Amino acid sequence: MITFLSGGTGTPKLVRGARKHVPDHAITVIVNTAEDIWVSGNHLSPDIDTLIYLFSGQLNTDTWWGITGDSFHTHQELNRLGVDEYIGIGDRDRALHIARGELLREGYSLTEAIQILSARMGIGACILPMSDEEVATLIRTDNGTLHFQEYWVKHKGTLPIQDVVRYAPTGLFAGEGVIKAIKNADRVIIGPSNPITSILPILECSGVIPALMDSFVIAVSPFIGNAPISGPAAVLMNARGLSPDSASTFSLYKEFCDLFVQDIRDPVDVPGSLRCDTLMTNEEKSAALAETLLSAGR
Repeated sequence: MITFLSGGTGTPKLVRGARKHVPDHAITVIVNTAEDIWVSGNHLSPDIDTLIYLFSGQLNTDTWWGITGDSFHTHQELNRLGVDEYIGIGDRDRALHIARGELLREGYSLTEAIQILSARMGIGACILPMSDEEVATLIRTDNGTLHFQEYWVKHKGTLPIQDVVRYAPTGLFAGEGVIKAIKNADRVIIGPSNPITSILPILECSGVIPALMDSFVIAVSPFIGNAPISGPAAVLMNARGLSPDSASTFSLYKEFCDLFVQDIRDPVDVPGSLRCDTLMTNEEKSAALAETLLSAGR
């Protein structure tokens, strides 16, 4: 079994490649939920939804979010009626949010809700929320403290950041099956996702780091030089007092990382790292990188 720690778009691209080499039922993905938010009365879980749509064959791989060919009639009508729905939610995408929200209101945990929806959608892989607790990544700015979605989508990441804060009012406990999925994995792969908002929330869940220390862990850097492959990772690393590069990324993972992977073009030197082409610009490159990581020895 292969277990991924995932958030954003970097790791899902790697998961896409891994599916060329291992069957879905041998893949478990532990997913960041610190970007979840209720929007227009429905439950949005962007990082989970990307995996749901990937495994169900619906993902828009031009954007790496949402459903291919989705319409946006409801979103457009809500905005016309004066509702500030700043996240563009497709009509079919919204149906999943409604279904998950209903399950949560009925008393199911997030893990249970995802299991139910995965079964209904014919998904063979195991998608695990990192936690069943309420958790959010908040961005402290000069304009006040904002949910990450508001900072990144509504304000397009343009506001100066003072700090990145994790909000978890009931504690940050690993979700059902998370620790077992790490311990039972032949290898755990941390893809090139944003360290601050995608991976650290998972690592902060109780029991995750001790489990990783007993596992064979491969981590892929999301940086080439001081620039991330995509997204706001650089400014968020700076907000945490870290340089936006592979060396700082490795410092976050070195306690449990057995093999660190950098891009072949990365000028930053992390001793002992494996150099690969990490720019997964198409399915073939995703598959090639995945094959290398799946065959890398202990």
